[in-house]
Amino acid sequence: MSHKIIAIIGGGQAAAMAAASLRQQGFDGELHLFSDELHLPYERPPLSKAMLLDENPQLQPVLPANWWRENNVQLHLGVTLRHINRTARTLTLTDGQTYRWSQLLLATGAAARPLPLLDKLGDRCFTLRHAADAEHLRDILLPGKSMVIVGAGTIGLELAASATQRGCRVTVVEMGPSVMGRNAPAPVRDYLLAHHQLAGVRVLLNSAIEHAEAGERLSLTLQNGETLQADAVIYGIGIVANDILAREAGLETANGIIVDTACTTSDPAIYAAGDVAITRLPDGSLVRVESWENANNQAQIAAAAILNLPLPQKTPGWFWTDQYRDNLQFIGEMQGESWLVRGDSDGQKAIWFNLQDGVIVGAVTLNQGREIRLLRKWIQAKKKPPVAALIDETILLKSI
Repeated sequence: MSHKIIAIIGGGQAAAMAAASLRQQGFDGELHLFSDELHLPYERPPLSKAMLLDENPQLQPVLPANWWRENNVQLHLGVTLRHINRTARTLTLTDGQTYRWSQLLLATGAAARPLPLLDKLGDRCFTLRHAADAEHLRDILLPGKSMVIVGAGTIGLELAASATQRGCRVTVVEMGPSVMGRNAPAPVRDYLLAHHQLAGVRVLLNSAIEHAEAGERLSLTLQNGETLQADAVIYGIGIVANDILAREAGLETANGIIVDTACTTSDPAIYAAGDVAITRLPDGSLVRVESWENANNQAQIAAAAILNLPLPQKTPGWFWTDQYRDNLQFIGEMQGESWLVRGDSDGQKAIWFNLQDGVIVGAVTLNQGREIRLLRKWIQAKKKPPVAALIDETILLKSI
């Protein structure tokens, strides 16, 4: 395998874990990683939490700094790619340097979906995708300041919690009828909404900003005519995949680089993983999963595919969110009409179960993350737990 040259483009979770997986799976050839950030690849989840709340925040590297040297990975940080030549199998940087590759992995991530109405407000309008964004936000989340957060998805709610904990007055504006409407079941959405309201966050559902002006303070007019005054606005309304390099190289894209279940693009020598990748399933549908775990999983899948090794087994989807003192973890299927609950969410300790025809297909834990490993096994085994025991807190889950 040593004759190959593998290049990875990206500086996030998927890029770093792909490098690690390639070395772990026996690739001993030339390995390059190119990133437009100056930092070593770092964890993204802390950006909306620890990086805003810790007294002396530090970026958390995905891999130890010495790992890259010890594993002979050539790092190219703070560089920008200009062009991928699929025929010559080269990539060219904006400074003109050219590098050869035998196989290429694109893990370029995504940017915040722009909102021109708010972007025109200038330096008092923020999004959060990178370390520099978190540094800027930390400077403006000051006690007594008023913040409007547009979007009540996971990132919007995490920012609302962090801003509130820093002493800001927070209003969340959401176009949809609920918070976390894309990825949380109804009882969990209800819990989160009530918890934020109890913390003093004003949540405006079925609402949208129609007009925005920048004066001494920002003035944001909603569709219903109400005007909000704010010192700053932060928005998170989805992503735009960083797929321009792939598109210009002639790869198949659709707000993301289209891959198969082996993370292979329309060019068999090029792979994609993480937020930039969108998977075409056997039925033809396109699915993107934006999570830390998916970035890890696709990195391992891509590495195995590059090396022509067996692909890792697919596991139930898993992600988490930390808001205030709560840790919520989501595993498996979140779509379902009837959810059972174990425990009492009023006591900040509960598990919600999604059963379909008696089979557990998904679950959400509230401050009970230690149960996730067991729940993953149950979902994979298509377990049919007895309902009475499932909701009885006197019975240990592991004994069922």
